[in-house]
Amino acid sequence: MKVYCLSEDPNKPCFVIKLKSVTIMLDCGLSAHSVLNFLPLYPIPDWKPNKAAAWIPKNFSDPQIEGELNECMANQVLVNSAPEFMTPLTKLVDFADIDVILVSNYMTMLALPFITENTGFKGVVYMTEPTLHIGKLFLEELVDFVEQSPKPNVAKYWKEILHLLPPPLCNSFKPYTWKQLYSLAQVHSSLTRVQMISYDQKIEITGALTVTAVSSGYCLGSSNWVIYLESKKLVYVSNTSTLTTHPRPMDQVNLKNADLMLLSSLTQAPAANPDSMLGELCLSVAVTLRNNGSVLIPCYPSGVVYDLFECLSSHLESTALGQIPMYFISPVAHNSLEYSNILAEWLSQSKQNKVYFPEEPFPHAQLVKSGRLKHFKHVYTDDLWNDLRQPCVVFCGHPSLRFGDVVHFVEYWGTNPLNTIIFTEPEFPYLEALAPFQPLAMKAMHCPIDTSMNFTQANKMIKDLKPAVLILPERYAFPTSYSHKNEFVIDQTDRKVLTIKRGEVLSEKLDIKTVNVPFSTEMVVSVTLNELQSGLKASTFTAVLDTKDNKYKLDILRDNILENKSTEPYLLETLFKKTYEYGQLDIDRFLRALTNEGVSDPKIEHNAHGYTIHLKSEDTLIQVDDKSTHIFCEKMDKNWRLKLRTIVMDCLDSF
Repeated sequence: MKVYCLSEDPNKPCFVIKLKSVTIMLDCGLSAHSVLNFLPLYPIPDWKPNKAAAWIPKNFSDPQIEGELNECMANQVLVNSAPEFMTPLTKLVDFADIDVILVSNYMTMLALPFITENTGFKGVVYMTEPTLHIGKLFLEELVDFVEQSPKPNVAKYWKEILHLLPPPLCNSFKPYTWKQLYSLAQVHSSLTRVQMISYDQKIEITGALTVTAVSSGYCLGSSNWVIYLESKKLVYVSNTSTLTTHPRPMDQVNLKNADLMLLSSLTQAPAANPDSMLGELCLSVAVTLRNNGSVLIPCYPSGVVYDLFECLSSHLESTALGQIPMYFISPVAHNSLEYSNILAEWLSQSKQNKVYFPEEPFPHAQLVKSGRLKHFKHVYTDDLWNDLRQPCVVFCGHPSLRFGDVVHFVEYWGTNPLNTIIFTEPEFPYLEALAPFQPLAMKAMHCPIDTSMNFTQANKMIKDLKPAVLILPERYAFPTSYSHKNEFVIDQTDRKVLTIKRGEVLSEKLDIKTVNVPFSTEMVVSVTLNELQSGLKASTFTAVLDTKDNKYKLDILRDNILENKSTEPYLLETLFKKTYEYGQLDIDRFLRALTNEGVSDPKIEHNAHGYTIHLKSEDTLIQVDDKSTHIFCEKMDKNWRLKLRTIVMDCLDSF
């Protein structure tokens, strides 16, 4: 088995594994961290605050660089171009060879159009129903954000002079591999390749192996994957949560005692407790609102934002601020709120129970009905500005602050020190996100909420699941940010641990000693068991081994095989033989038999695993070890080959 790592960020995973004749991609995450190097896209035409001046390196006069770089007031140099994204590596694996893509959740599928479109991809993509529906919203929102404010120019030359640029731009990781975003047509085309599956449903892949999705507890429809290959069990653990929130709880039973576990997507905020961060957020929102300020929360259109609606509305109600309106602004806001209420089977039991009363599983349905939560498609719609009442709380994207409706609100509210912007998504360093908007009078808070497992929880899970081999991203074994704290690493004792990073390929041998070969119904009926001793029965039988689509089956000998004139005589002889060989080759007996057949020059050489017999006159080499015999014969003489076979069989024990 080979494992390929195509992603730099463990939280935007993309792995490829090759098993037998099958190539499987596990997730296709898209890293948006690269967009922090670009100027924001303003969603309202003609609203472009002059906070960045043209910049070129000192003592550098090449006209190609003019207009590509701007320096903001925070002394950070940014690229004046359409934003570009870090996609999975394209040269390590040919995407046309991929048989199947297994998607764990809607956050790990945002690079899907880069994988499936214009690459020769002919495979199938498997994911759950919520992952497909909500992932489609994420993809459509991202395209809408980028396309609503198109940049007329595409900057390229800056990538050739990285060594002349200031940090953090000069530290950009392989910017030549960055790509501009796909189109909406490519999004819809890629989603036509998706097949929806349910939890615990067994999916057969080319007859060679079976895959099953089990709940990971992270978000609606999120999955971990179990791969069965003959007698071996492989487990892929992506974003996983043991917390009690709105998704169905994590299924650990199906992950136990795996021969190999591949782990990714642990928390991006290991030092931050989600409950504590949520408490701080609610307190900060309440304080800001009491001081007649408004709150801006950059967010994605699904996921943690549902929990924020629920917890924040309850807190405001308890602090006599229940009349404060909340606004959810996204081109997919309406669909997101609707989908979350109809996907009951994917929710936790407490949320499911509300459906049968009947009652909406999420409080935001009631908040919408009561007018406390209002949703709009874009910041530039008249309906929003006719309705907007301050102080208020606004949820909108994108969390990078480089595109989307949030860009306008940062500019619109940023000059008022009574207002607050609260960052809950841990993916982007909030100071870098705010750099193009400085100086900023509004307060900024960082309350990262990541419900994925932390390292302590992951170590406990691994100990309980007991995988024989563990593969994990290199930074989980040797973290950079928190290297002085042992609680931020994965325990590597009591099992074989392999680390992997972007561009690496790991090889791990799966020692498959047995293969299940079922009998056909006719075969079962034809076999008669004879009692050899008390409690032990056995039978000899003759059967045909049928092999098709990587599957095996033993079937009875059909008459058409016997009647077929092209059937080789030695095959008929084998089919009707009454003895069965077993055991190790008797070398002395074998050499005597060769001599009797006129072979006078056999040379025998012993090695660590057995011995090699060289028949120079017959241009033949015979390798013998404890478990097998291999004959290499350059001589194009069919009778000689059959004679050798007969000699070998005669020198084995039989019954």
